[in-house]
Formats: sequence, C-alpha cells, structure tokens
Amino acid sequence: MPELDLVPFLKALADESRLRLVGLLALRPHSVEELATVLDLRASTVSHHLGKLVEAGLVRAEASGHYHVYALDLDALHARAKALQSREALLDMATISGDPYEQKVLSTFLDERGRLKAVPMKRKKFEVVLRHALRLFEADGAWSEAEINQRLKPLTDDVATLRRGFIDHGLMTRDAAGERYVRV
Repeated sequence: MPELDLVPFLKALADESRLRLVGLLALRPHSVEELATVLDLRASTVSHHLGKLVEAGLVRAEASGHYHVYALDLDALHARAKALQSREALLDMATISGDPYEQKVLSTFLDERGRLKAVPMKRKKFEVVLRHALRLFEADGAWSEAEINQRLKPLTDDVATLRRGFIDHGLMTRDAAGERYVRV
C-alpha cells in the first residue's frame, strides 16, 4: 500500500520508550507531564518521543487549557497494521539480498516508498532492478500483459520498460501464442 508509509511507522515503534508511550496512550489520553512521571523520564525526552509518534501519524495532540493532551490514533494504527499484512507492502520493503552492491543500486534507484525513481542506464544496474521487480511474480505463474502491468504499477508508471526488460534479459518468456508471460 504505497499510500501508507510503513517505514516511519516501524521506525517510530522501534524504540522501547515510544512503545511504552503507545501502551499508556492506548489506555487513555495523557499530558506530557503525566507521561514523564509514569515513565520516570524528563518531560523534554517524552516530548521528543511524542514528536516522533506524531510524525509517524500514530499519535495526535489536542490543546486542553495550558497543556497538550496526547492520544493514540487507533484508526491509523489499525490501518498500518493491516498494511503490514499485505503481500505488496512487505515486498516493497524487502531487499533483494544481502549483496551490498544490489542494496546500493536499489537504494539509489528506489525512493522511500519503494518506487522506481529512474530506470538505470547501465545494464548491470538495470538487471538488479529487474530482479527486484521479478519478486512480484511467483515462480510457477503465468500472466497476461495486463496482469504484468498491474503488478508492476506499484513499482513504476513505466511498466513497459520493465516488462520488455524481463524478456530482453531472459527473466521471462512468452508462451507460444504470445499471450502469457512466464518466469524462466
């Protein structure tokens, strides 16, 4: 789900203090001072962590007199948790391998949402991108051109270049009638 940016969500929860804050906010809304007292942290530290949670869209602040009261946005939390269950979202976050060269190429040519920023001009780099895109297709499937396009759309608007690249680089072939694509 490209519209749900999961990386900031996961980063926001990758801290013990922020997880404890989320747990307390799940019970009821709190002020910074209340949270600082319960967690035995400085108010500035709590404010810093709350800022990260607000940035990730998990917490919202409302003015209440002289204080801000922070509340957990359960709808946002549920939406992101549901997105984590989708195959597409997990594939977008997956790296192709532990190969440092491939990781560098992918970090250069994919944006933070996992979409292709540009098509690499060099053959070796283009093949890395193609292998990454090929992960969207099961080893034993067969797909029409429209199905190929639909699966590639979350990665790029230029689906034709990748589709042709699969054929040109021997990663896919067409059946005898030329109507279905299959992985090699």
